[in-house]
Amino acid sequence: MTVETAPWLIVGLGNPGAKYEATRHNIGFLVADELAARMGSRQAMHKKARAEVAEGRLQHHRIVVAKPMQFMNESGGPTQGLLSFYKIPTEHLVVIHDELDLNFAQLRLKRGGGDNGHNGLKSIRSSTDTGDWYRIRVGIGRPPGRQDPADYVLKPWSGVERKELPLLVGESADAIEMLIHEGLELTQNRYNS
Repeated sequence: MTVETAPWLIVGLGNPGAKYEATRHNIGFLVADELAARMGSRQAMHKKARAEVAEGRLQHHRIVVAKPMQFMNESGGPTQGLLSFYKIPTEHLVVIHDELDLNFAQLRLKRGGGDNGHNGLKSIRSSTDTGDWYRIRVGIGRPPGRQDPADYVLKPWSGVERKELPLLVGESADAIEMLIHEGLELTQNRYNS
């Protein structure tokens, strides 16, 4: 299987469990759910990889959408397990995560780069032995005042944010579809503004 014909693995980062469901740190899970819905696929537990997985197609590309069912800082194991199981090269790995350094609802796409203190990204880098994969950085903004960023990301969305959240999730999913179909440069030109 060549890189061109290999499936894509889209990993939405978050924390499992009802306690974290509506928190800023779980934006990756929300986008993964949206992509699974667009493919018309049910999510099922992949026990060996410890992740919820939905398989399907977006236009002519085979897609595996995953939500690691480990805590954020242990996302690397499930991600590497799925890459191995589906024989997906890291060139076809896309990770969706929250980004404190972007204002709420801003998107940035890139390939490679540092982890910027994000434990989920650190874990994936460690497990895959590379950081050379795509990232969809979804802005959640900085915490107000002196609030600890670790507390902020685990807090529920504000009322204003909740109203805009469906639009942000949809736009993030659109950006991933465009990335897969049209490549990074065109997608960055559209969404990294």
